[in-house]
Amino acid sequence: MIDIKAEIGASFDHPVRFSQDEVIQFAALTGDNNPLHLDAEYAATTNFKKPIIHGMLGATVFTKVLGTEFPGFGSIYLKQTLEFLRPMFVDTDYRAVFTIKSIQPEKHIAEISTEIIDVTTKKLVTRGVATMINQEKF
Repeated sequence: MIDIKAEIGASFDHPVRFSQDEVIQFAALTGDNNPLHLDAEYAATTNFKKPIIHGMLGATVFTKVLGTEFPGFGSIYLKQTLEFLRPMFVDTDYRAVFTIKSIQPEKHIAEISTEIIDVTTKKLVTRGVATMINQEKF
């Protein structure tokens, strides 16, 4: 767990990278076997030209980090908004960026900006806002 003071503007970065095996496991777990994620031949016929990662698989980095690293243990999700702006691809480096936007100390609630950025292109691929409760941090 990272020890960053929970205050407005506090930020945390986390590297993200998914393999095709993880995409296959996610498809098996969720039942989302859309060929756009699993079949390179099919994906080649689409605008993306190659398989893309499930948007929700990419967003799993948010729950991982928020629940274990920043703000960390004891955090409970109340809400998460998501916008999928660009596709994510396997074996590509991304970074997830978390920034505290507001805190309601009397309720132990914070709103945290959640973003995934392509490391190479510097383009934002996913964004949203997580609303979290944590009795010890906020």
